[in-house]
Amino acid sequence: MIFHVWAPNARSVDLVCAGQRFALEPLGDGYWQIDAAADARQGYRYSIDGSAPMPDPRSRWQPEGVHGASHVIAAETLEAGPLEGEFHAVPLGEAIIYELHVGTFTPEGTYAAAQDKLAYLAELGVTHLELMPLATFPGRRGWGYDGVDLFAPFPAYGTPWQLAGFVRACHSFGIAVLLDVVYNHLGPDGNYLAQYGAYFTDRYKTGWGAAINYDGPQSDEVRRFVIDNALMWLKDYGFDGLRLDAVHAIFSFEAVHLLEELSVAVKALGKELGRPLVLIAESDLNDPRLVRAAARGGYGLDAQWADDFHHAIHRYFTGETDGYYADFQGLRDVATALRDGYVYQGQYSAHRGRRHGRSPVGVEPHQLVVSSQNHDQIGNRAQGERLSMMLGVPQLKAIAALTLLSPFVPLLFQGEEWGAQTPFLYFTDHQDAELGRLVAEGRSREFSAFRWQGEVPNPQETDTFERSQLNWSELFAPRHAELLEWYRQLIRVRRDKVVLPRESVDDSAKALTNFDAEAGWLTFVHNGVLAVFNLADLEQSVPRPSGEWKLLLSSDSQDAQALDAMSPRSTRIYIGG
Repeated sequence: MIFHVWAPNARSVDLVCAGQRFALEPLGDGYWQIDAAADARQGYRYSIDGSAPMPDPRSRWQPEGVHGASHVIAAETLEAGPLEGEFHAVPLGEAIIYELHVGTFTPEGTYAAAQDKLAYLAELGVTHLELMPLATFPGRRGWGYDGVDLFAPFPAYGTPWQLAGFVRACHSFGIAVLLDVVYNHLGPDGNYLAQYGAYFTDRYKTGWGAAINYDGPQSDEVRRFVIDNALMWLKDYGFDGLRLDAVHAIFSFEAVHLLEELSVAVKALGKELGRPLVLIAESDLNDPRLVRAAARGGYGLDAQWADDFHHAIHRYFTGETDGYYADFQGLRDVATALRDGYVYQGQYSAHRGRRHGRSPVGVEPHQLVVSSQNHDQIGNRAQGERLSMMLGVPQLKAIAALTLLSPFVPLLFQGEEWGAQTPFLYFTDHQDAELGRLVAEGRSREFSAFRWQGEVPNPQETDTFERSQLNWSELFAPRHAELLEWYRQLIRVRRDKVVLPRESVDDSAKALTNFDAEAGWLTFVHNGVLAVFNLADLEQSVPRPSGEWKLLLSSDSQDAQALDAMSPRSTRIYIGG
């Protein structure tokens, strides 16, 4: 068996397994290798210059956790790849993305239990699942953004073979699978990379830990490490794309940005595999260069999250003005978000104390992913409240229509579709007590810009995790069943009426909006579908665009066909006649 590791500054590297040590030979360029008849069935580690043995940076399986032995996984045993009938993911322009956290999606918190819900998701109309990070992180529970073993799936959710089987099962239901990956930092607990080589740099700082070295000495191999990781998830496990966490914290100032190099590599793999693979960036910059082609000075990614859409909607419906919500003023910003995706396009941001964003000229609707709720915007509240814990059903129905019928790619967060009453809190399980204490204290300080009430739940407590698990029995309650049916109907309208063929998408695909902020109404038209919202607390007539409009769907308690007047806080959906 061949063991291979990059340790450019080492004087010696030993393989440690089955109580024995085997000296690796230098290959050049910082790599060490041995072809040893070692018994690695109980795992293996490496020792650098006689140090205490450490996990392999490219470990494929860490069943005993981040400090345990590494285990070999043969990619061919995962049996990833297209099923009979050659599943192909629908294009992003036709997608309904559903974000889930494996550990809280079901009471069991496993791939196998999530697999039992696939029929439900397919019937709902979901086309893509987006899994929160799976790279092994410390403890038995967590969000996954402090992963340290990037090549090894988190063991509490199931084995690597079960993960590959889950992806295949999704494909059998016609559902593509995206994976959230974190390439801007690694967590502190169990992070041994710095002992192997120059994986990190002190030239830049992130809000979560040391920045990864993408443009300094020895950075070529660091880039290779990260790109190989991305390709592994796509090829060996069969994922259909990746969501790239917080790319604004990826510092790469060479002529070819890491994101561009990653995009090129993923496109090449897609051609090799004969199936489309996508990259979606989360960014705080409102920067169209992320999705612009490399030939036009961009990075060539497929899409990016557009957080302004969420912020504008949340600010309007909840009235919250703390933190970044201070930058959003009301219905005008909701209309701008519906039309452009970005609200901030270079104007001054009071929250940031500077200008923010850039005009999204040339950015097509299928290149922006929007949501009214996601793990960040719920979980980064002190009490983890969902909109369904803050608003009534009429407002939730309006928000669902704004999101699902927008020109952009809609993303739902687990349980949103039935108005789940379980919070989604921030939870961790650091085995280092001091680190756990620091995380809890830092969590409290983080909310100083917000006036949220109540004590911040301790992320380390088991109860914080357990409270965040979905309660599937809620589906049978009338309020939840009503909202779930509304989501199903909206998704059908989007699938049947709103989605444009890819070749037809151009600037004319933007939503045409009209609103009266003082009266509290808004309308928008997209691809022949008209959405009308009376958001006020009184009955009123809302002016519709000229033309013949046939009613498809209504939350109105009035006889919507016979009356122009709309009930308070009601929504109607029409199609052009």
